[in-house]
Amino acid sequence: MTTTIPGFDYRRVTVADGVALNVAVGGTGSPVVLLHGFPQTHLMWRHVAADLAAGHTVIVPDLRGYGDSDKPAEAGEHTYAKRTMAADVVELARRLGHERFALAGHDRGALVAVRAGLDHPDTVTHLASLDVLPTLDMWEILGGADAAVAFHLYLMAQPPGLPERMIEVSADDFFGFFLDAWGAGEEAMPPDVRAEYLRASREAVPSIVADYRATAGVDLRHDREDRAAGRRLTMPVSVVQQDWGSVLGYDAKALWSAWATDLDHRTLAAGHFMAEEAPQEIVTVLRDLLAR
Repeated sequence: MTTTIPGFDYRRVTVADGVALNVAVGGTGSPVVLLHGFPQTHLMWRHVAADLAAGHTVIVPDLRGYGDSDKPAEAGEHTYAKRTMAADVVELARRLGHERFALAGHDRGALVAVRAGLDHPDTVTHLASLDVLPTLDMWEILGGADAAVAFHLYLMAQPPGLPERMIEVSADDFFGFFLDAWGAGEEAMPPDVRAEYLRASREAVPSIVADYRATAGVDLRHDREDRAAGRRLTMPVSVVQQDWGSVLGYDAKALWSAWATDLDHRTLAAGHFMAEEAPQEIVTVLRDLLAR
């Protein structure tokens, strides 16, 4: 079963009290950190990471609460706040010898990346977001029947107990639904990789729910505070998305422009799992970003 990125070294790095991340490191050169989305692990970057490693030190962790990283119990709203998870990433890079680094994230990982860029502007040199909107904008555009596409956001926003129990009794069906509905197809996501995503998610239900619960609470509050303060991403930013706007009726580029002072926004003809479906296109985006 494919559980590692070929040619990458694996280690566990302590980033906070009682929290160590599983991380793959490969290549040499200026550092680039890649953060995965839901319901996946660092393996989603396997093609992109291998390509970028030809000219960069590529750092690919499992996020706190996901994959083979530690999964602390939810002790309050800050355990899985994106601010906390962003601090994990900054500390991970520091412990690997990098005080500044470029950062790319997909889905949940992109929310962590954006928070890292807002909270640590002198540390994150370049930032890329794949197929997600900033937390505040995401909640503001969802509404009516269109919100059915994001039913999981509302389920996992509920207080501890019910969502965890509901998901745990049918974890493979729940997580498999998203892998199929948003799917890349077997060519892009082979059965052994899909099975690894299911295994990892099945073992992480409480922490995954806690991650989503934070997005409906503390993460939303942090975004509102930043908007009120006029805080923006000041490093070069690249955003790649499916064409959600035409479906849900909003201007994605305009939403992102309110957050980023130096924005390259692109729409890609691929599904949600674009780093697996269209890795060369994503590598091109990242190389263009790093050249800015």
